[in-house]
Amino acid sequence: MADSLSGVALVTGGGRGIGAGIARELAAAGMQVAVSARTKEQVEEVAREIGGLAVVADVSSPGDAEAMVAEVERALGPIDLLVANAGISGPRARTWEADPVEWWHTHEVNVLGVFLSCRAVIPGMIERGRGRIVITASGAAYLPGTRSTAYSSSKAAVNRFGETLAVELEPEGIAVFPISPGLVKTEMTGAAFPDDAPWTPPELAPRLVRVLASGRADSLSGRYIHAEHDDIEDLIRRADEIVENDLNAIRLQR
Repeated sequence: MADSLSGVALVTGGGRGIGAGIARELAAAGMQVAVSARTKEQVEEVAREIGGLAVVADVSSPGDAEAMVAEVERALGPIDLLVANAGISGPRARTWEADPVEWWHTHEVNVLGVFLSCRAVIPGMIERGRGRIVITASGAAYLPGTRSTAYSSSKAAVNRFGETLAVELEPEGIAVFPISPGLVKTEMTGAAFPDDAPWTPPELAPRLVRVLASGRADSLSGRYIHAEHDDIEDLIRRADEIVENDLNAIRLQR
């Protein structure tokens, strides 16, 4: 049986693709959901569909990130769940031929945007003694054969950021989950991979976030979870073993 939820969720990059799917899933589960992105028409369409709040913001702007969180909390109340999902694919040109500004902008959105979104919601979560953060990471951070240095390095940073943030927030009772949605066919990925690529069903990441939002997986905070290749219910059952043996961590073991 799917988890029933309550409280307020903010989904960045929620105007399309994976973010929109997560927003729909959380709203269906019972949460009040705010969707944020840079494109007004997209977030308003998703917000109308789910009865949520549309917030236009650029997460790579410190002012926008702070204003985004303030607007959500004014309209809906304290944020219980942040899904830091906003991201871009970056330049497809070879590294030495890429525009340096465009290459770095990938990190501004994918890394700085996650940092600023988290930074804006964390003080309130600490004050209330509760909260959860889900960060959309990627297998591009560690899988061989990836061809975009901008995107892959940005997602490697995001993976490590999520794991480290979880350690920082553990004493505050706030769980952090870096997840991989898998290879989902969206506007961002559709042109970059062939039709016969090993596409991940688009419903898996939203279902995973729903479980993480329930609190049942809080003991797995900081662990990297793949929406398709990891069985979250199995991970919950094995949580003690996973923590004891430091599993589901993307790093060299001592």
